Amino acid sequence: MSEKKIEASEEELFEHYSFTASKGQDPLRVDKFLMNFIENATRNKIQQAAKDGHIWVNDTIVKQNYKVKAGDEVKVLFEHPPYELLLSPEDIPLEIPYEDDSLLIVNKPAGMVVHPGHGNYSGTLINALLFHIENLPANSNERPGLVHRIDKDTSGLLVVAKTEEAMTHLAKQFFDKTSEREYIALVWGNVEEDEGTIVGAIGRNPKNRLQMQVFPEGEQGKDAVTHYRVIERLGYVTLVSCRLETGRTHQIRVHMKFIGHTLFNDERYGGDKILKGTSFTKYKQFVDNCFKILPRQALHAKTLGFIHPVTGRTMRFSSDLPQDMTDCIEKWRHYSKHSFLS
Repeated sequence: MSEKKIEASEEELFEHYSFTASKGQDPLRVDKFLMNFIENATRNKIQQAAKDGHIWVNDTIVKQNYKVKAGDEVKVLFEHPPYELLLSPEDIPLEIPYEDDSLLIVNKPAGMVVHPGHGNYSGTLINALLFHIENLPANSNERPGLVHRIDKDTSGLLVVAKTEEAMTHLAKQFFDKTSEREYIALVWGNVEEDEGTIVGAIGRNPKNRLQMQVFPEGEQGKDAVTHYRVIERLGYVTLVSCRLETGRTHQIRVHMKFIGHTLFNDERYGGDKILKGTSFTKYKQFVDNCFKILPRQALHAKTLGFIHPVTGRTMRFSSDLPQDMTDCIEKWRHYSKHSFLS
């Protein structure tokens, strides 16, 4: 059976991915290659696809140990539940600071995926919202109610539309950049400037599709602007406030790395390693303990502001930092006061 027939006759049973290896791609097993390109795809899942004959390179079925080379076109199909099952209501508790007939505000915990997708077929915010609200308005991405989103391991505030009118009105505000979004981040290094603006187009990293990267000349990606302000300097790390002018995927994570200040414990972008400080054993133990306290990137969507789609009133919501971030920051605060930092 050709790939086209599989997609046409069984599209409800499969997710289809296609990638072209970059010119600088060193030979790499196809299972490892795909793990760098598909979020939440486990090696077992990829190996099963290979056993089922669902991995192609240059339109030829290959085994999991095939070495991908520069210019290879790699395609894979993964089985998943029918789409209607992905959007099933689930009784999952939500923290809802505000709700009316048009919209609600959710304070999302770290670790919760916003919408169903590969590897996350249940337990998402959408599943929880569908239980809480009988009819959520659809959008172009088949993600009912969602006006914007935040990453799985980012905590904080989201606005959810409950009506078509609210969806249209709120989406326009985000598109026109009139909404207010402030994030709090703990980043590696001493951010020397008290405040600044990062301008740089953001697009997919051609060598690792799970990462985004900045294209300074704007030759690829989409325009992105982040305004930052130092809240507190803690020696080898800095607590900053970031305000989004645009809303690109991983924007703060990518922009802060671009200026040399990767988010603390951001595994995807290398922040889960000691990027600043000494190599002394005691310091390494201290940082490892901080990683255990905060087992995710140190990013929280603290403030959200917009115009209410019906009343026209300015709405502004703020949420406290979650305990894991608070505890980690406090450890750094104590360390910076009681250590001799170079």
